[in-house]
Amino acid sequence: METSTNDWNVTTWRSRSIAQSPTWPDVAHLERVESELSKKPPLVFAGEARRLEEQLGHAVHGKAFLLQAGDCAESFHEAAADAIRDKLKVILQMAVALTYASGVPVIKVGRIAGQFAKPRSENFEERDGVRLDAFRGHIVNGEAFDANERRPDPDRLLAAYHQSVATLNLLRAFTTGGFAALSRVHAWNQEFVANSLEGKRYSMIADEIERALSFMKACGIDLHDDSSLQGVDFYTSHEALILPYEQALTRRDSLTGFWYDCSAHMLWIGDRTRQLDGAHVEFLRGVANPLGLKVGPSMDADELRRLVDVLNPDNTAGRLTLISRMGRTLVSEKLPPLVEALRDEGRNVLWTCDPMHGNTYKASGGEKTRHFDDVLDETSQFFAVHQALGTWPGGLHIELTGDNVTECLGGGDDLVEDDLKLNYTSICDPRLNATQSLDMAFHVAEFLQAYSAANGARSL
Repeated sequence: METSTNDWNVTTWRSRSIAQSPTWPDVAHLERVESELSKKPPLVFAGEARRLEEQLGHAVHGKAFLLQAGDCAESFHEAAADAIRDKLKVILQMAVALTYASGVPVIKVGRIAGQFAKPRSENFEERDGVRLDAFRGHIVNGEAFDANERRPDPDRLLAAYHQSVATLNLLRAFTTGGFAALSRVHAWNQEFVANSLEGKRYSMIADEIERALSFMKACGIDLHDDSSLQGVDFYTSHEALILPYEQALTRRDSLTGFWYDCSAHMLWIGDRTRQLDGAHVEFLRGVANPLGLKVGPSMDADELRRLVDVLNPDNTAGRLTLISRMGRTLVSEKLPPLVEALRDEGRNVLWTCDPMHGNTYKASGGEKTRHFDDVLDETSQFFAVHQALGTWPGGLHIELTGDNVTECLGGGDDLVEDDLKLNYTSICDPRLNATQSLDMAFHVAEFLQAYSAANGARSL
């Protein structure tokens, strides 16, 4: 982001219509929490966000690939170090598989340390004649169908901040303290994954990497002197849904004078909150973080152009990532005219694929689920669209966990509906487990190889 926004300040969103906003029962309580949050240290720093924008700029030009992955909605009940470590392990494994196959750097962005809110299709939930506020994620209320739990509580914003602090501290320790060193590539293979076909395939790649590292060492190269081999850049992101929280953590950068939302490195606008005259677009247009925008099947080319104009007026590569979430039955119809329109106008945007949110349905037992084959099908079509148009399929955006859950059907474990009750722990949408996530990475790696073969190899 190169220019300041003269008609914007951190409060201009408050005069706009706010979609997906809870009704806070005690406004004075909310204001006290906002004031307290505004005095807290930032969770991330402006320089980190600028570095991410630079890396995403490489991806816009086909010289990197974005892997954005993590929980559908983080839980206040699942903040243990092991859970965070295992989630990171899966993302690192996926990144290794993608980098090994594609030959381009993989930018690693987690849906973590802030992804506590979820949009809802209904404002209320009714059971047996009792009507309560819908569950909107732990940053707002609790999932139990209880009047006290469902009451929006501003103190949860503070709890979300403190859990994000702890999560970020652990992630930084893991990614810079030796855990993410490439020499530990075998150690990322969890036990229940290692015995699967996907785990064995990953182990073969790890063997190749270890042989390459041994060769480099034998040639006299000091592997410990290369920071890129000893750690990784890992960034955080979430949907900027609860705007009082986002405003309270927004700071002016002393070096550039620009405003940064320091709750995460990257923020995105959801498909339900992308109104051009709405509060979410108004707020995020003024912060200098890299932004994401979910692009669903109701989006047309004219609306997309106007949103791009507002969110990336300087046409800065790396500023805006467009996250396609069409559903497998619509992607081949709806996506091409959008990609083509922006391509023909020279818009510097990064196109990525979210194959999860358009493919959710209820199983016969009532559980929300997704089938791995549907997720894979939408991803395959996404790559086919970009290959046909000569544009870069720049990333993958998925919901996953490092736990051995049974929430999505199919995949390498060939989960069926009866398996859903074995270990379904998500508080909102179903996630790929570690084995399914690695399976997905290998398929995407094959798509990248096919793309490179058809369009020519891309490298920095």
